[in-house]
Amino acid sequence: MASFVLPHALHGQGSHKVIAVHGWFADRSAFDPVLPDLDQGAFQYALVDLRGYGEARGAAGTYTSGEGAADVLALADRLGWGRFSVVGHSMGASVVQRVLAAAPHRVRRLVGISPVPASGLPLPPQQWELFSSAAHSPESRRVIIDLTTGGQRPAAWLDRMVRRSLECSDPKAFRSWLDSWSGETFCAEVEGSAVPALAVTGALDPALTAELTRATWTRWYANSELVELSSAGHYAMDETPLELIRAVEDFLRADGNGDGSDAG
Repeated sequence: MASFVLPHALHGQGSHKVIAVHGWFADRSAFDPVLPDLDQGAFQYALVDLRGYGEARGAAGTYTSGEGAADVLALADRLGWGRFSVVGHSMGASVVQRVLAAAPHRVRRLVGISPVPASGLPLPPQQWELFSSAAHSPESRRVIIDLTTGGQRPAAWLDRMVRRSLECSDPKAFRSWLDSWSGETFCAEVEGSAVPALAVTGALDPALTAELTRATWTRWYANSELVELSSAGHYAMDETPLELIRAVEDFLRADGNGDGSDAG
């Protein structure tokens, strides 16, 4: 599998390189709502499809955050990006934190959107049954999306999110990724990191809350920030795209190091 290349799309021509990783319920199309309004002059974004998703739906693998991080680093090498920032949504935040653990000298800035912490997210038995059944049950996927957006979103949007998740993910990979993001712990590998780290949470998300993030993310990362979006749940890209862009790009722009240090 050494020749595997993460399917990806590049957006922008900026000197600050950014790799963005989707979450459990979507491929790279998860970022479609924010694409029109990104600062493509300051940044160049590589949006990827993890194994089991999108154009990598049929790719073999272990479907773990460690494998995903290795794939991200291999893509950065292929693109000639020596240093870059990383953005991950939910499960994707596990992947980008693994990138930091594996290659801290290459990560300029770290962003987690509703980030699964590096301690994993153990689920109580009833929730585990719901989440594990989602691999083959559209109804379970809909319940999860509804719950994690505070029960406030339109039925048509919930239905569309479920359809997209079914179309873009392989059931076996989807189920294996659950084991990885919920059960794996690697916080000791990132604790104390001085890489600037932003977490963006949604006030309507009852699972990956600001409180949980303060107890994990902001405790482990020495140079961390937390932004809570009052009108968002778990899917800020869909729910509050402009607020999300502002929070993320203001944080990335604060690096102020567009001198070519991202070159390979």
